[in-house]
Amino acid sequence: MKKTILALSVAICVFLLTSAFFDNNPRIVKIKPDDNNGGITLASGFSAVVVSEATGKARHIKVLPNGTIYIKNSNAKDEKGITVLRDTNGDGKADETEYFGNYGGTGIDIHNGYLYASSNSEVFRYKLDANGNVIDKKNPETVITGLPDLKQHESKPFTFDQSGNIYVTIGAPSNVCQEKDRQKGSPGMNPCPLLEKNGGIWQFKADKLNQKQEDGIRFATGIRNAVALDWDSNTKTLYALQHGRDMLFQHFPEMFSAEKGAELPAEEFLSVKKNDDFGWPYSYYDLEKKQMMLCPEYGGDGKKIYTKAKKPIMGFPGHWAPNDVLFYHGSQFPAKYKNGAFICFHGSWNRAPLNQAGYFVAFVPFKNGIPSGPYEVFAENFAGGAEIKSPGDAKARPMGLAEGPDGSLYITDSVKGKVWRVMHNQ
Repeated sequence: MKKTILALSVAICVFLLTSAFFDNNPRIVKIKPDDNNGGITLASGFSAVVVSEATGKARHIKVLPNGTIYIKNSNAKDEKGITVLRDTNGDGKADETEYFGNYGGTGIDIHNGYLYASSNSEVFRYKLDANGNVIDKKNPETVITGLPDLKQHESKPFTFDQSGNIYVTIGAPSNVCQEKDRQKGSPGMNPCPLLEKNGGIWQFKADKLNQKQEDGIRFATGIRNAVALDWDSNTKTLYALQHGRDMLFQHFPEMFSAEKGAELPAEEFLSVKKNDDFGWPYSYYDLEKKQMMLCPEYGGDGKKIYTKAKKPIMGFPGHWAPNDVLFYHGSQFPAKYKNGAFICFHGSWNRAPLNQAGYFVAFVPFKNGIPSGPYEVFAENFAGGAEIKSPGDAKARPMGLAEGPDGSLYITDSVKGKVWRVMHNQ
């Protein structure tokens, strides 16, 4: 009897200690959302808390299993290229903020015990300790160096596969590879010489140091600029979203109305396999026709179909600027979100005479590696107004996405670096 009572007492103590531990663990404790969800509007059943009001001009984001947040900033004034956020009391809001890194850029991720981060010409990595802290902030190792930085589409987002490879976007420093970029009447160069070192996605070894572009392989080509890039571990597939070209109406008003020029070409959701060619600069995707069309600079007239490019798996209206994509594998959100894709649309600058558009986070359901239904608006009202005349009018622009250890969705803003944590109201 005494042994039974003793065993029961020990069990109760273990339970209480365990409960106390989890109650103080920011990954487990239920977070109280902000009354107005931090100013954004969410899909039914969701709420949000603002983790930080301002971290700098935030780009991509990564959240560690212990809840520590790393954010890449586009500029690095006073060595603030990387932001670190910690929530030490479990209320969902960062109470510790740290900065390091003397370079700006876009990409940030974790791989094999290292924090990787990119500038516009290099990829670095920092060794992490057991608590997810960078051991030596001043002396990162250089993984890739000497990538083209030509001041147009220069960001270098990246992602990892499950076989030790890192994939890096090298955007094209051009609208459509004209002899004189963005000049009306200037013909497109054929073949386009930029495609030798730009306009695609390159594959490198994730753990090899001091690689140059020629040490990697051009994994896929014909991609003008893909800031949104993610490897889906579920289907073992690389996905990207392409920023479509500009100036169809401005350069060819006899072929395209102003309204058509605002909607065309589509922003393209790409399923990327080795040696794929997605057609830039020779073609663009027409969302209405569901066809790859020959660009006017290469003899197109708005009607001629281009047959040499791989089609996207989905298209979106023009100039919305998709800047991050995340395949959701968590269990906090309802089942319909499992293995689907969230997309950050950073917002347009050139949709006149229509209002600027984008500035929201979309969700795309997936099945067997392709979209299984239309996109849905998941989070909006980042810009803070119904009519945006220019990007400068936007209070916030959604930029980066990350999944937290509890299945929450984190969203960054590129204007001031606001960070939201979106949760399902379970």
